[in-house]
Amino acid sequence: MQLREAGTSLERAIAGLCAPAKLLDYIENFVLYYNDTQKIIAQNHQFIGVNRAIESVQQRESKEGKLGVFWHTQGSGKSFSMIFYVRKIFRKIPGNYTFVVITDRDDLDGQIYNNFLNTGTVAKKEAVRPKNSEQMRAYLSKNQRMVFTLIQKFRWPKGKAYPVLSDRSDIIVIVDEAHRTQYKSLAENMRRGLPNASYLAFTGTPLLGKDRKTNTWFGDYVSEYNFSQSMDDGATVPLFYQKRVPEVLIQNEDLSDEFYQILEDENLDDSQQAKLEKKFATELEVIKRDDRLERIAEDIVYHFPRRGYLGKGLVVSVDKFTTVKMYEKVQRLWKAEIKTLIGRINKSKNDIEKARLKKVLAFMRDTDMAVVISFENSEDETKRFADKGLDIKPHRDRFSTLDAQGHDVEYQFKDDHHSLRLVFVCAMWLTGFDVRSLSTVYLDKPMRDHTLMQAITRANRVCGHTINGISKENGEIIDYYNVFRNMQQALANYALGGDGADDNDGMDSSDDTDGALPVESKDNLFVLLDEAIAQGLAFCRSHDIELETLTQQNDIFQNLSQFDDYANILLSRDEWRKEFAVYENTITSLCEACKPEILSQPRPLVAVFQYLRGVIESHLGNADIDAVTTKITDLLDEIVVSKSNGFRAKEYGAEYKILQQSHTWDLSQTDFEQLKTDFKQVKHKHIKIADLRSFLAQKINQMLQRNVTRTDFAQRFQAIIDQYNAGGSSTENYYEALVDFAENLQDEEERHIREGLTEPELELFDLLKKGKMTATETQQVKLAAKSLLNRLLDQQPKVLVQDWHSDNQSQEKVKTAVEEVLDETLPDTYNRMLFKAKCDKIFKLIYTSAQTGQKWAG
Repeated sequence: MQLREAGTSLERAIAGLCAPAKLLDYIENFVLYYNDTQKIIAQNHQFIGVNRAIESVQQRESKEGKLGVFWHTQGSGKSFSMIFYVRKIFRKIPGNYTFVVITDRDDLDGQIYNNFLNTGTVAKKEAVRPKNSEQMRAYLSKNQRMVFTLIQKFRWPKGKAYPVLSDRSDIIVIVDEAHRTQYKSLAENMRRGLPNASYLAFTGTPLLGKDRKTNTWFGDYVSEYNFSQSMDDGATVPLFYQKRVPEVLIQNEDLSDEFYQILEDENLDDSQQAKLEKKFATELEVIKRDDRLERIAEDIVYHFPRRGYLGKGLVVSVDKFTTVKMYEKVQRLWKAEIKTLIGRINKSKNDIEKARLKKVLAFMRDTDMAVVISFENSEDETKRFADKGLDIKPHRDRFSTLDAQGHDVEYQFKDDHHSLRLVFVCAMWLTGFDVRSLSTVYLDKPMRDHTLMQAITRANRVCGHTINGISKENGEIIDYYNVFRNMQQALANYALGGDGADDNDGMDSSDDTDGALPVESKDNLFVLLDEAIAQGLAFCRSHDIELETLTQQNDIFQNLSQFDDYANILLSRDEWRKEFAVYENTITSLCEACKPEILSQPRPLVAVFQYLRGVIESHLGNADIDAVTTKITDLLDEIVVSKSNGFRAKEYGAEYKILQQSHTWDLSQTDFEQLKTDFKQVKHKHIKIADLRSFLAQKINQMLQRNVTRTDFAQRFQAIIDQYNAGGSSTENYYEALVDFAENLQDEEERHIREGLTEPELELFDLLKKGKMTATETQQVKLAAKSLLNRLLDQQPKVLVQDWHSDNQSQEKVKTAVEEVLDETLPDTYNRMLFKAKCDKIFKLIYTSAQTGQKWAG
């Protein structure tokens, strides 16, 4: 679930809440506070799903303990749905309930437990996490409010009947990720131990093939929210998939169920390890061949720092030994690539190429990596790794060490700004582990069904954090093992939905899926990019702008006059300029998502759109021209150089410089009548208007910062623009109105001289003066402004001390100083009410300005 302030989800929920009771229910039961710092509100699907699940609790006798399956896809907030569910039952349904939350991984157990604690749903004394099976049985025999435990703790000697732990009927068991561990002897033991409990499955991957075991054990769906729906709602981002399989292909498509099941458990016992190495030696030999791993490591080193959105990444390997080996290979090649980049930078004579390579170099130098596997911290473990030429101790130490701020590896990886960007895993962090800035998963492990879906959806979380101005628009799955042959079936089972509950309940506005797979080939991104370019070209043609003709020229970007002609057209209406910006934004976003592959199959028209946007913005004075130039160079100068591995591309540089076009006027030296005369001879009239308009906008902003009373100038300026956009004035009249307005600004800028005041004194004077004043009163108010400024800035004892605005006592001293000065200096005609209003205005000005750091900060 997205942690966000009340916004789209709440608006959408309220829109469907025609009945007041539903609105009250939402406010009472579907708003959380996480660590008292973040507000979490239920999204549409959560409100519906949780209420359906609660209806099931009320019918638990007739359902014989099968409360149903709560199927909401990964990334849609299942753990918080659990919390909404438990909180509402505690509040609204009479009874002495015990909730038992079951997972099959220790890291998941800890994450869910912490979420319950951090939202205040339970206190530590009310929630327990048994350390072992014996302690768990003891807890379940008591009347605990919440128990968080692992299904593995229900182990019991074979051949012996599991004991009854409690025959209470008010125990509700919440099973997270109900898949194969919930259908074997461990789950049977749990149900024997809690024979009268009710069971609800929370899962993102509920179906296991055609026999639908999940439904058999837990009942029918109480709520469905599939992958496609979550993307349509913006709860998750789209995923794109790319096969980058090395020469040594994995051809065996009939790997046994046992092979997959063994690989799901990274803590293999001796017999499992022996079976894996003996029975499946052929498959493992192919997967773990050193030259194959070397080439994959080379590709990761090239690919990771050259993506569009430079989010975090996971490298998933077949076992713990290979995980460590991949880390070491990538580390070695990463350092070698840094040396190569330094050499290229030193040899390059092109400033743009240098800047671009330095950007890659800075990212690589700043990137930290780690191995995250389950560690045993034993001599036997050390020996097993040493036998394969690997040293596990540094990774074990890193995993258990806190940084200077007291943060562990998990915290660092979840921190959008932390340099830990690439983590190597084999099973940990592939389930229930949310890192919103994680955008790339490198898969080199046989996977299928729920395990595969869990792995790929690590990259589908929405992230508001931008990197180098680029936002996360999608996640990317890089496949080195060719798991795509299993992907189609997994997606058909898990991502699309089937015959579950109909959630149309007054709030649910999601449409049925159209059957399209929610994980698409990355090739489709190029199709989307080409479609966006075609739409952009069509928009331009509708305004007589033929961008295709520019690509037919020898040097696209030397003919600046052609771009000025086109910019002039788009600048003639704000609506056209803004529409073009939308097309360019879409094209650029898709182009970024296509990196680094786009650099070997360039679309020159992308650069044309970007260049025209840069020319337009250069006349408006608000563009980062260097950034635009670098973007264009990146696209046009990346040329593929075929090498034996087929992965690398060589980067060149060439300058396609956009000059800053906007003008700056000195109004005191400007002949305004001459400006009007010259305008009649100008070819690009709308560019001329844009230049003047951009200057005036900046000028008004500067003048407002110096004097807050000048808001009427901003309003008059906007009125001139609105009148033109509405067709109320011709181009010539529009320009004349802007020139006249510029002359008024110049007059206003010189007013403080005529008044005999400095700029700061004038601002205070404007705030203090009243409607009609005599000459004597005017002089008194000017004196008040001068005296107040002197008291605040120069006199002792100083009242504007450092950070005075952050301290209540210091604020009171400033207020008192303002009142004392004005009481002595303002005319007697200022009655008590007017005096109080003026004091409040002055204090608000200096307080707000100090808060924003503009002035008066002390």
